[in-house]
Amino acid sequence: MNTAILCCLIALGVGIAEVDAKVFTRCGLTQELLNLGFSRSLVGNWVCLIESESGRDTSKEIVKANGGKALGLFQINSKDWCKYGSPGGKCNMKCEDLINENVRDDAMCAKKVERETGFQGWQGWVRSCSRRTLALPSC
Repeated sequence: MNTAILCCLIALGVGIAEVDAKVFTRCGLTQELLNLGFSRSLVGNWVCLIESESGRDTSKEIVKANGGKALGLFQINSKDWCKYGSPGGKCNMKCEDLINENVRDDAMCAKKVERETGFQGWQGWVRSCSRRTLALPSC
């Protein structure tokens, strides 16, 4: 009996810890960004940024030297833009919401980051995309 209860609790704990994640294809990502209202003229920059930052993976998390984390598809910094446990930061959202497969709220926050910092706010874009002419990916 105790073993059965323990197994159920372990299974429940694993289910809670599981994060719904998605890894986009390049064409799938392009279409998703267009569906979310990203400007066609900038989608090439966004695709390059996302590929260089997260590899198109919505669940990507990287611990930064400053103690914050870069989260999700857009690798948004938890220090400034979100708060764990409740909505907060400049995007007024929970950091946990940046690592699930629903990217609508991530996109709104990423647009806010871009308006405030430009694409230069992402080191992956600076390193991999800034010196290139980036067109809408052909699919």
